[in-house]
Amino acid sequence: MIRVHVDNYAPKYYSGKWSWDSKKDVLHFEPHNDLEDAKDRYITTNSFKFLRTITQEEELVFRHVFVRSDTTYDTDAVVLNDIRDLVLYFMPREFLTYKFVDFMHHRAVYQLLHSLTIYFEYFLRMVEFVMIRRDELSGSMAQIQSEQTNDMKRVFSMYLSQYRMLVARNYSIIIKGEGDLGKYYHMKEIVNISATIWDKNFHEQFLACSIQIVWIAMHRRAYNIIEMEMNRLFSSEHFVTARMEYPIFTPVEKSLLYGRNNKIVNYRMQVSPLIQELQNPKKEDLPILWIGDRKYRGTDIRIMEMEMEYIVPAPQLRLIDVTHGILGHPKRLYNTILELDWPAVRYSNFSLKHDPYFIVRQPRLAIPKMDATKRCLMAKTYDNFFKINEIYDLPSHALNIKWVKRDKLIKHYRSGGLLTNTLLRAENEVNSTSLGPSVDQIIADYKKAKAKHRKH
Repeated sequence: MIRVHVDNYAPKYYSGKWSWDSKKDVLHFEPHNDLEDAKDRYITTNSFKFLRTITQEEELVFRHVFVRSDTTYDTDAVVLNDIRDLVLYFMPREFLTYKFVDFMHHRAVYQLLHSLTIYFEYFLRMVEFVMIRRDELSGSMAQIQSEQTNDMKRVFSMYLSQYRMLVARNYSIIIKGEGDLGKYYHMKEIVNISATIWDKNFHEQFLACSIQIVWIAMHRRAYNIIEMEMNRLFSSEHFVTARMEYPIFTPVEKSLLYGRNNKIVNYRMQVSPLIQELQNPKKEDLPILWIGDRKYRGTDIRIMEMEMEYIVPAPQLRLIDVTHGILGHPKRLYNTILELDWPAVRYSNFSLKHDPYFIVRQPRLAIPKMDATKRCLMAKTYDNFFKINEIYDLPSHALNIKWVKRDKLIKHYRSGGLLTNTLLRAENEVNSTSLGPSVDQIIADYKKAKAKHRKH
């Protein structure tokens, strides 16, 4: 069993209610020890029930067993792996198979989730822009649109399609099932028989986890919009359930949000919008297919911006003044389930002039140049000479087994008294004779980490 060092056993996420103790004349906190019947215990995503909140005991188990080790170089920042681990802890029991857990830790899946967070960061801004323009164009004080406004909308739609193309590129790598992704492919190699039912369940489970990961990454806002758009991207509008919570867009708004490649045909012939983005790409957008793999050499500023936004690690996003939800934010500003700890934010003294994480500032759409489309057409692309190598640690077999045995580990820790008996914990720490790793081992680990994360 893998164990991770925990700084203390005090809870960071307080799940319960406050009441006034008239005898002591103070506020008294009553933690939720049994939330099985609570209405806000679960959140339903595509008919699957994920945990929304946890008890203090479940929090301590998560922090003691399942969180990332504090010896990693980016442990003080929120990264995509932190959100993925939280969703793995929240997801239903039927998801906990070795193949699915191993799939969620795959490098190609990480790249897809990374591109999805970038896409939805821009998509949610576009939806907000559409809603504001809808109010401005209706009513007795309606405004008249100019040709410049229409040009700006076309540029916004083009940018959104480019982000969608980046997601489609990463998604197509997975569905092709090449290389080590072949073990997740639905078609068996020898008999060429498709495991249709298994593939359907596998796809729905991954889609539900992706919705949860993106929703948490986006500060847990606009859940219905994220769920609706995610289902549309990976399936089509034929498979998006009609719900009252989902917004209804006009044909003009759909053309702005979904792009020129979006086409609705008979459901038997329908392909997903992601694949539609790759069927007829523009010539000037072809370098997008190599972002993250080859270093772009050309004069298109837009592709340069997309490349920088994609390859810069989450902890360094503040250096380029870009935000992707909560990615790259300091962990000290968040509790265990990655909700903002407002007292910590208040004591950080952020302001409009000092706000590297866009907590005070409102993320917005930058008004593009009116000739942005012409600039893309006139841009030149040169031959590529450099490849980009991404550092990604592959999961170990023990890590996957730990997640598969999640419920057994939780039950073990609850029954063993490790999380509740303070005296037993103190006695074990006093009786422990372990001195930790040797000096030679510490030096070897340091040199290994230096060779991995530094350039020679």
